[in-house]
Amino acid sequence: MLDVNRLFPAEGTARKVAVKLYETVRDLPIVSPHGHTDPRWFAENQAFPNPAALLIQPDHYIFRMLYSQGVSLESLGVPQADGKEQADPREVWQIFAKHYYLFRGTPTRLWLDYTLENQFGLKERLSAENADAYYEVIAKKLETPEFRPRALFEQFKIEVLATTDAAVDDLKWHQQIRDSGWKGRVVPTFRPDAVVDAEYLGFQENIQKLGEVSGEDVSNYKGYLNALRLRRAFFKKMGATATDHGHLTAMTADLPADEAARLYERIFSGKMNAGDVELFQAQMLTELAGMSVEDGLTMQLHPGSVRNHNLKVYEKFGRDKGADIPSPTEYVRSLKPLLNKFGNEPGFTFILFTLDETTFSRELAPLAGHYPCLRLGPPWWFHDSPEGMMRFRETATETAGFYNTVGFNDDTRAFLSIPSRHDVARRVDCAFLGRMVADHRLDEDEAFEVVQDLTVNLVKKAYKL
Repeated sequence: MLDVNRLFPAEGTARKVAVKLYETVRDLPIVSPHGHTDPRWFAENQAFPNPAALLIQPDHYIFRMLYSQGVSLESLGVPQADGKEQADPREVWQIFAKHYYLFRGTPTRLWLDYTLENQFGLKERLSAENADAYYEVIAKKLETPEFRPRALFEQFKIEVLATTDAAVDDLKWHQQIRDSGWKGRVVPTFRPDAVVDAEYLGFQENIQKLGEVSGEDVSNYKGYLNALRLRRAFFKKMGATATDHGHLTAMTADLPADEAARLYERIFSGKMNAGDVELFQAQMLTELAGMSVEDGLTMQLHPGSVRNHNLKVYEKFGRDKGADIPSPTEYVRSLKPLLNKFGNEPGFTFILFTLDETTFSRELAPLAGHYPCLRLGPPWWFHDSPEGMMRFRETATETAGFYNTVGFNDDTRAFLSIPSRHDVARRVDCAFLGRMVADHRLDEDEAFEVVQDLTVNLVKKAYKL
């Protein structure tokens, strides 16, 4: 099912170089600095319940494609906001197998084929005809000790795995991992969206909880900022090295202190003026950048996604159910207030992601090619594909070079897709470098150094791992 030279250049010279490069990074440890796997898996180390729960129901790449072709989320057993999950896992698997053809040409197909072959030894293409046999093989494997979360973590050669956690999270699963004595390194990431975005569901309750867990009076701006500092310190104590911010835009602001305090009063009371929600988020990006300068946590910004576009799906199934859609994003003017204040600070690392590929060569690469704090995150979400990765290298390298990027992160909720996603990224980087060597734009010995940096060194440096 998997060709050993997949994703490498068809041209002979470039392919030969790519193959040699890949041999040096194929088996390197995985550093996964940003993702959404559940820390509870590693704390409790219980068997995954069934193939559907493992491979289909947590993965919006899979069920959004099926939904686009008329397959209901209910029939796939995707958990509903009210807790309902009624589908039989064998029936879910049958639906998935019947519609496997929908993933032709997508990165999801690459990830799935890799997982089925390398984790389960299944080398025929999945179909309705072999679905039952596949289900039985996978289900039996999941009953074995080798397929418990910690064993898979070690089998995948994961050196460190970062989860994404709400600012008010008590991190009890991370604490349980630490207390267990297991040597696997699973660290949290501070994600404050739910206490920064006034349109976030339950925002007022989240603000109150922030005050409770921090012991600060969050009814005023000073107490609110202190609460965030205390939570960041707690996350850092628990192993966090980074923060993450998912805003619609990259807009930042640097308001006078009294004006910022009045803005917060309106946000806190719910008596907001037009534009206050976006302005507050913009102000908070700058405030949080200042906190990163103070505490050393790497800052990540993931803008440009119109979240929960399908209202009916959102109301029935909640957030993160495949209905988030990319939107055009502007960076040069939007980031100027933040960069004017902190862009030249030594030790500050600010990683920018985008869902708007037109900005790589026009805005992001020139910005990262100048400001010492800026680094470019890898292609994310809808562009987490061989084509997206290659376009990124082609459009960003000419201005930002390799060393203003941060390697790869998998950004996944589907645990078994981690090794396959990293394998795709390593192959694409080898293909790009192989082509540069064949074109006599890079010496071969330099390519061997660069591919090591792209695989492990840059990500460790950027995320302080």
